[in-house]
Amino acid sequence: MLKRTYLKLAEYQTEQSRQHLNEVRSIHREMRGYKHDFHNHLQTLKSYLDAGDVERAREYISELDRQLMNVDTLLKTGNVSLDAILSAKIAQARSENVAVIVKANVPDGLTVSDLELSILVGNLLDNAIEACREADGERFIRIFIGMKGKMLYFSMLNSAGAKREKMNGLFRTGKSGVHGFGLRRAEAIIKDHGGWVKYNSEDGAFTSEFLVPALL
Repeated sequence: MLKRTYLKLAEYQTEQSRQHLNEVRSIHREMRGYKHDFHNHLQTLKSYLDAGDVERAREYISELDRQLMNVDTLLKTGNVSLDAILSAKIAQARSENVAVIVKANVPDGLTVSDLELSILVGNLLDNAIEACREADGERFIRIFIGMKGKMLYFSMLNSAGAKREKMNGLFRTGKSGVHGFGLRRAEAIIKDHGGWVKYNSEDGAFTSEFLVPALL
């Protein structure tokens, strides 16, 4: 039984790492594509204006504006790893019509490793996105990340469905199989670093909060 649990955990970690990496690659590829196209857009607009075709130039700008509304600019929190995972997850949430507000300011070079940070924030955001799918009415995620002295502080409020019940001390999610390790894995990382984590479930809302030592 114990061996089976470890195998599931290893499978979960491999799957999560692959998923997060693909998400990060996807958003970086999209941003590089827009940067590459920028010069061509300017040349096209210049040709319209040189020809005196102002109306066509306006239409072109309107179309560019519509496209750019769907592009999520990479966040600049101060920590490259956090920028990557947040940008990928926020893009996913917004693609599902979830309103996301983020306030984050974190230094680079944390004692929490990049992989651990990715698992922590990635899993909590996965959980929030899943909860939003079950919500009635407004679907939102509000995130605050910052430093309290040498401690990394994370707080998130998201819309949700009905109040969740705990099983074996952990809130149940709608996921099955290896996905069920998500919140447990995040909690284990925090406790390994001597931090604490707290979740709270109410009808219509779910909150996640953790504090973990992150600077020497």
